[in-house]
Amino acid sequence: MSEPQKIHDTPPMMTITDPAEARAVIRRGAYTGHTAGVAPDFVQGNVCILPRDDAMEFAAFCQRNPKPCPLIGMGAAGDPALPDLGDIDIRTDVPQYRVFRDGELVEERDDVLELWRDDLVTFILGCSFSFELPLIEEDISLQHVERDTVVPMYRTNIACTPAGKFNSDMVVSMRPLRPADAIRAVQITSRFPGVHGAPVHIGLPEQIGVEDVYKPDFGDPPAMNDDQLAVFWACGVTPQVAVEQAKPSLCITHKPGSMLITDKKNIELAAL
Repeated sequence: MSEPQKIHDTPPMMTITDPAEARAVIRRGAYTGHTAGVAPDFVQGNVCILPRDDAMEFAAFCQRNPKPCPLIGMGAAGDPALPDLGDIDIRTDVPQYRVFRDGELVEERDDVLELWRDDLVTFILGCSFSFELPLIEEDISLQHVERDTVVPMYRTNIACTPAGKFNSDMVVSMRPLRPADAIRAVQITSRFPGVHGAPVHIGLPEQIGVEDVYKPDFGDPPAMNDDQLAVFWACGVTPQVAVEQAKPSLCITHKPGSMLITDKKNIELAAL
């Protein structure tokens, strides 16, 4: 009988271009890091898994807030598969999960096999990683990709539209860009409304409640240069903040930056 494949036998994740191969590495527990730059042609998704009793209100929250919560997939109650997005087992195919009980983060884990229940409904939301390849192809430098870090994310004072008990202010991700690149980035990302679209704010971070860009609420601190602006996009971590306030009995999400890699191509979500 062959031995299980060890982590050091796994190819570097940034070199993997096939989403099924990337999920296979993650599924066997050989990678638990961030997924920026992995299978860059394919859509990555934010994950939110809730009991069926909470699913309708959460779906309404996504519908009313498509900028931070662009819904690209939804599972059937109790079914861990997402056939429209690939050969996926949502219980194992995310590098790191977060588990909330009554709105409190209680643990992070590599899989949620032991937590799965027949009433759980999976929601997959679009992720800004999908517009990063078009930016890179236009020679726009993305600091977190080049530094192999997690994009910085911040809580803001930008209010979302509530739906039942789900309500929160928006979370944003930030990429430092030179002014000319920021203008081009607006043009490029506006073609991808299914993965957050154009930025929601540029410069003057204090106006959206971000007091210190070097202290993100999620992800890694940036390294800003004097010739760069802070460019903010709506972020799919917003539902995790909504969960903190709604306090469902159970919610399972991805760890910020560690996404579900799907078989859907980024170009499929572009507004052509």
